[in-house]
Order: sequence, then C-alpha cells, then structure tokens
Amino acid sequence: MDKLANYREIMEKVLTEYGAIPYSHGDFISKVIVDRNCNNFLIMNIGWDGRKRVHGCLVHLELIDGKIWIQRDGIEYGIGQDLLDSGIPKEDIVLAFHNPDIRKYTGFAVG
Repeated sequence: MDKLANYREIMEKVLTEYGAIPYSHGDFISKVIVDRNCNNFLIMNIGWDGRKRVHGCLVHLELIDGKIWIQRDGIEYGIGQDLLDSGIPKEDIVLAFHNPDIRKYTGFAVG
C-alpha cells in the first residue's frame, strides 16, 4: 500500500474510533465524514444539548502534498498523538490550527 493510501486508512480508522464514543450529556451524535477524492476527513457533532443546537466540526484532517494537515482539533488530548501512535511520522503532520510562525516550534511539520 502506498503512503497516501495508508494515511487515508489511518485517518479514517482513528476518526471512526472517536466517532463511536457516545456523549455523556446532550442529545447529539458524531458523524464521521470521509471524502477520499478530496482528501478531507471530519467528525461533525449534530443534535441538541438541552435547548441549544449543536452542529459543528470536532476534527478536520486533510491530506495536502503528502502531509496530514490538522485543520481543526477538538479532541481533548489532541488527535496528533493518535496519528503518531498509528505510525505517521511527525514530519508528515502539520498542526494547521497554529499560526505558521508558531509551527516551527511544535516539533511537527511546518507545512
């Protein structure tokens, strides 16, 4: 399996595991959205928390130029560690939610 196909498999697997975790409050669900053609992988939360509507992106991963760009990371401990634990090297993970000037200090790829 080539590198990008492997990365797609890993991203989908990691997000599917998070998407299966039920919430302890509220009446909402997590939906894992995978678009392999456009290289976008998301978890969306949808539903109600009491009288408040919940509809938002929890995690957004994107494959750009052979690297995984973490566009949004709403996971408590960070999705980056899960990607590392799955075998993706730090130099192939970009913490895109950080300002480009800060990325060089993160230990991950700068872009």
